[in-house]
Amino acid sequence: MGRDDKYVLIALGGNAFQTKGEVGTTENYWKNAYRAAETIVKVVKEGYRVAVTHGNGPQVGVILEWMERSKDRIPPLAMDIAGAMTQGWLGYLLMQSIYNTLIKEGIKDHVKGVVAIVNQVLVSKEDPAWQNPTKYVGSYYNTEEEAKKVAKEKGWVIKKDPRGGYRRVVPSPNPTENIEVGAVRKLIDEGWIVIASGGGGIPVIREDDGTLKGVEAVIDKDLAGEVLATNLQVGTFVILTDVDGAYLNFRKPNQKKLDVVTVSELERYYDEGHFKAGSMGPKVLAAIRFIKHGGKRAIIGHLRDGYRVVKGESGTIVVPD
Repeated sequence: MGRDDKYVLIALGGNAFQTKGEVGTTENYWKNAYRAAETIVKVVKEGYRVAVTHGNGPQVGVILEWMERSKDRIPPLAMDIAGAMTQGWLGYLLMQSIYNTLIKEGIKDHVKGVVAIVNQVLVSKEDPAWQNPTKYVGSYYNTEEEAKKVAKEKGWVIKKDPRGGYRRVVPSPNPTENIEVGAVRKLIDEGWIVIASGGGGIPVIREDDGTLKGVEAVIDKDLAGEVLATNLQVGTFVILTDVDGAYLNFRKPNQKKLDVVTVSELERYYDEGHFKAGSMGPKVLAAIRFIKHGGKRAIIGHLRDGYRVVKGESGTIVVPD
């Protein structure tokens, strides 16, 4: 594929499916998926070859809650299976929305088609994250007594959630390899729009005999997106979210938006703690890694301006030194 600016990976944030204030109805999901599809199709219309990745935080939470509420009748499944379920669910929404938008715009013949892949992402058994689970998932428990009882029964780690109540926490290990990247690359080269690495990918470890095994963990979607973008050797990695870029001193009187920034400048700001973990922090780290791994441009911007972000007319643009 090569580092070609006409090959782009677009990472969609959670607002691509469910925006603030929405309860997550089927209608909500389709409306937002079509909004994301409009951006992607505009990019395709410009001659770009596109891979798409997306978040799944709210949706995997919904599935875990379904499992918890029905546990007396249906045995709950493991988190890696829940992650795979969201890849099918959200992949379908995007796949159909993009396909129909291509037809509506009269450019269906520009591509072979749209395909979503159930995609595994490798993490290390030695990752220190296993010793310090930090990602809150699943149901809320109201009292410490109830939380301790569930933790003992299931062997979970449960902590007090800053947003209230108690919740299970799982590790968030660093992604190292996209298992199905060869298939993704081949499909894009042949003219398909590919949806992959949804929700950060299904987390798997490699056993000593080379086999893969799913694990109870959450991979950060932006860091996994960088791994896919780097593995694909795309020129441009775009992260679309619900803010218009990365800011220094965000939401303070002296906040300052970064427009064009070199990777070494951004790394210095990252080390100084300007970007919060769990929000802009992983996006900035993913952008830094992409450029340091040989990428040409990484851009962080708002989903509503997605087309202009890909064109480099909006957002925070990260470039090599």
